[in-house]
Amino acid sequence: METWRDLERDLEDMREYYRHGKTKEASWRKSQLKGLLTLLKEKEGDIFKALKQDLGKHHVEAFRDEIATLTKTVNTALESLKDWMSSKTAKLPRIALLTSAEIVPEPLGLVIIISSWNFPFGLSLEPMIGALAAGNTVVLKPSELAPACASLLANAISTYLDNKAVKVIQGGPSVAVKHLTPVTLELGGKCPAVLDSLSSSWDMKVAVKRIIFGKFGCCAGQACIAIDYILVEKKFTHTVVELMKNIIKEMFGENPKESHSIAES
Repeated sequence: METWRDLERDLEDMREYYRHGKTKEASWRKSQLKGLLTLLKEKEGDIFKALKQDLGKHHVEAFRDEIATLTKTVNTALESLKDWMSSKTAKLPRIALLTSAEIVPEPLGLVIIISSWNFPFGLSLEPMIGALAAGNTVVLKPSELAPACASLLANAISTYLDNKAVKVIQGGPSVAVKHLTPVTLELGGKCPAVLDSLSSSWDMKVAVKRIIFGKFGCCAGQACIAIDYILVEKKFTHTVVELMKNIIKEMFGENPKESHSIAES
């Protein structure tokens, strides 16, 4: 088992690797992004199995929400990399007449990604795509609440990416650093759905079906963009509630735990 001393040594090695400038090269960035594409393609079956084991995700949902979206993001990064790396002319005030300036994109250096359990691959690799495209070295700590996915990430990343620049650390809160400066947080919100009765043409059943899908279409409702509450005129409340009950039964049956759509925790 790796000790804190081992980890500190690894992190310093990654910082030194970054200082040598390898990760700033466009060829290196492209190779890492292509490595992720290969990982997603060759490990697709294993990813499906891990998501089913940890979260009970159906392979169609797994492909839609994790593999397909990640593949699209990597391809976008590859297509945009030259533009992202290019300097941009900066606008200057009139007092700086006869001078010029540029905005030069530079990587941060060594970054850490602490991902969530509900999209174990998407929320691990999506930020990693941006970090690698920007020329950073990356430490990933996948969620300990999705252990099969975390183990697969650790093994696959060590195979497909540059081990000197990308490292996976497994464990719970105790292995994360105490202070993160600077830090970017991906946070969920309280997402409402509004049933507007101003239009006489809307079909209430269709609207409620879409709301239910918006809530339970990903991770059985445990997603940051899932609908959390409905705003509707009081006179429609009873109808909406009854429609929701019936549609949820259509989707999950009388006993949702037996539907194979929701994993036991």
